[in-house]
Amino acid sequence: MTWWRDAAIYQVYLRSFADGNGDGVGDIAGLESRLGYLRDLGVDALWINPWYASPMADGGYDVADYRAVDPSFGTLGEAERLIAAAHRHGLRVIVDLVPNHTSDQHPWFQEALRAGRGSPARERFHFRDGTNNWQSRFGGPAWSQVDDGQWYLHLFDSSQPDLNWDHPDVRAEFESILRFWLDRGVDGFRIDVAARLVKQVGLPDKRGLFEGVPTFEDADDEPDKDRPEVHGIYRDWRRVLGEYGPDRVFVGEIWVRDPERFAKYLRPDELHTAFNFAFLKCAWDAGALRAVIDRTLATHATVGAPATWVLSNHDVTRHVTRYGRKDSAFMKREHGVPADLALGVRRARAAALLSMALPGGVYVYQGDELGLPEVFDLPDELREDPVFRRTGGLDLGRDGCRVPLPWDGEEPPFAFGTGGSWLPQPPEWRELTAARQLGDPDSVLSLYRLALRVRRDEAALGDGGMRWLDAGPGVLAFERDPGFACVVNLTDEDIAVPEGEPLVASAPLAGGRLPADAAVWLRTAS
Repeated sequence: MTWWRDAAIYQVYLRSFADGNGDGVGDIAGLESRLGYLRDLGVDALWINPWYASPMADGGYDVADYRAVDPSFGTLGEAERLIAAAHRHGLRVIVDLVPNHTSDQHPWFQEALRAGRGSPARERFHFRDGTNNWQSRFGGPAWSQVDDGQWYLHLFDSSQPDLNWDHPDVRAEFESILRFWLDRGVDGFRIDVAARLVKQVGLPDKRGLFEGVPTFEDADDEPDKDRPEVHGIYRDWRRVLGEYGPDRVFVGEIWVRDPERFAKYLRPDELHTAFNFAFLKCAWDAGALRAVIDRTLATHATVGAPATWVLSNHDVTRHVTRYGRKDSAFMKREHGVPADLALGVRRARAAALLSMALPGGVYVYQGDELGLPEVFDLPDELREDPVFRRTGGLDLGRDGCRVPLPWDGEEPPFAFGTGGSWLPQPPEWRELTAARQLGDPDSVLSLYRLALRVRRDEAALGDGGMRWLDAGPGVLAFERDPGFACVVNLTDEDIAVPEGEPLVASAPLAGGRLPADAAVWLRTAS
């Protein structure tokens, strides 16, 4: 079986993982110094957010050169050494690819500005003499005007002009970029904004628009999303990847709600896997979670693709905070909403066991394994997310889930590096450092390490099937062969644990009973 069908993949937001040169920003050297930690955590692969040369207007998702590493992160040589070192540790490496847009400092866009109206250079982007009613995903209009009066399209920040994927230069360039990094040993690519590359011819107005703070999803049949032509791009890319053997992988960021449309991206000649945002967004509710799980598995089965299970990432409010709220579903970032963090941690521990026990692959966003909450009280002058600026502060943006990790010590920057951290860490994170948690068998980190080890060792876990068990209202329980069961108690009271040998529990079992907001893995009779 190919590794990616049931891999545990750790997301590295490089700027906030570990700082190796003391400038306050995470980098490749810092990541390499912590590879042993990731190996011992028990993950199979790393997904590294963009490390390309960039003005950093959007944390590296504004790429100026796809074949160079940004100096703040290191050098191309360091990236190549990191890939080799990760492989020696038994860790595969997936790099982020940003094909929807470039930076406005990319040589192509600078050439387009110089070349002027009607030039071939402008045809690689979406320049026109007027605008439509499209809005940026970061807030405000999706169009900006240049000096000669024309406008260019940017679905995100004005520093991120959208590429025209109908242009042959764009298609040829990205196939070349794929080969560049595959030749350097990467094991796959996470594709940013995978459903939005192709736009409807003529760029017609949208029917439905959001106002104020953007939400994460709009209708599937809009002119800037899920166009049928995008599938040809991924079929071409899959052929490129196939030149390098069967173990390379594509992971799509696909915010598409309709299950049939979503599944098309995962057909055998397109992408291998995609993030399960329905699971990430789901409330802490047994009925809602079961419905999402059933729909996910049924959708993926139609194309023979493995499911993925995701709780957090660099774009959404951390799930420790979300699960501590009265309304634990995620539709958009909400600030100032009270959260019971003790409750959130209990639920997050249980959710970790649920996600790792389900069929398919699982993602761990850095800091999930430490039980980190969202940070809301960052000084405005230190916020870097363009969402904050473009919404006039109505949306505080994503910086709160990107605060650098606490590794050790009693004071910030908690061994993140020797030169502070680009965003301030809460002093109370002294209780959550990796070093402190490694010494505590009941910590969130110890739970993750144990669960990931058991997940790797148990034949029943990973890819495969599952069967629901009848455990009563508010309880999720399922079996996996051979001889494994997972029980998650989403009620307000403790419940009797079914017969079996406990392997891992998110909370202590007292008298054979599972507490509220807790989960347990059991070895059962085959």
